[in-house]
Amino acid sequence: MTNIVNGDLFIIGGNEDKLGEMEILSTFIKDTKTKEGKIGILTTATGYPEEVGGEYRDIFLKLGASKVELIHIDTRTKAEDPEFLEKVSTLSALFMTGGDQNRLSSIIGGTSFFKRMQREWHNGMIIAGTSAGAAIMSRHMIVSGKTKANQANVNVEMGVGFGFLEDVVIDQHFSQRARFGRLLHAIAQNPQIIGVGIDENTAVWVRDGGRFFEVIGEHSVTVIDGCKLSFVDIADEAESDEVTITGVQLHSLAKGYQFDLEQRHLIIKEKRTQPDEN
Repeated sequence: MTNIVNGDLFIIGGNEDKLGEMEILSTFIKDTKTKEGKIGILTTATGYPEEVGGEYRDIFLKLGASKVELIHIDTRTKAEDPEFLEKVSTLSALFMTGGDQNRLSSIIGGTSFFKRMQREWHNGMIIAGTSAGAAIMSRHMIVSGKTKANQANVNVEMGVGFGFLEDVVIDQHFSQRARFGRLLHAIAQNPQIIGVGIDENTAVWVRDGGRFFEVIGEHSVTVIDGCKLSFVDIADEAESDEVTITGVQLHSLAKGYQFDLEQRHLIIKEKRTQPDEN
């Protein structure tokens, strides 16, 4: 797995703290201060761009950001507008709100805006996304997939995301919406990829050109690796919603732990320690 890129990624499982210590968003803002330029908030995924975008703008300014700009793109025509392309070129970071990842892929995917965003990311621009903005980050994307909690069958539909992470699929709101089954099904269908399930108010901070991530936030991150599967059998949906699978590697990472995305293992010695407040 190779990812020769410069920009950090903040991939947030959704419902991040916006009222208390705001650890995830604070860490994001702190990281953006290492670079020059504004923070752009891309509101394409949401049906309420002014409200959602405005809330994040106010939070980022409160956390110390100097310049924040909303980027409302709701058509592919706008995604080809030179004005928006120029805006991306002035950013230190781009934050993608939650909503519907299908809107992001259908409106932004493959456009000049996306290509400019990808170019700037390769040049060091930080990219963050929460909920739908997290799901779109990887090359492989879960488009839909109901879990047993609310539907009889686990029927996972896969699509193509933005590809900031190769050989990875992201699932968000992971524990809170009982999505272990659907991520396992996604890996059973695509055993070469790594499944990363991110709980709410939790994020993976991808650094060093995409070589590893660190868990930040309140809860945990689940990693499912099917690279060494020895057997898998997905039953016909008409008969069953079950999958038989063996040889999968399962990792659960709490706050502060890191995971090597290239070597596919936990980095035990690199756990970040909190500074002594005394």
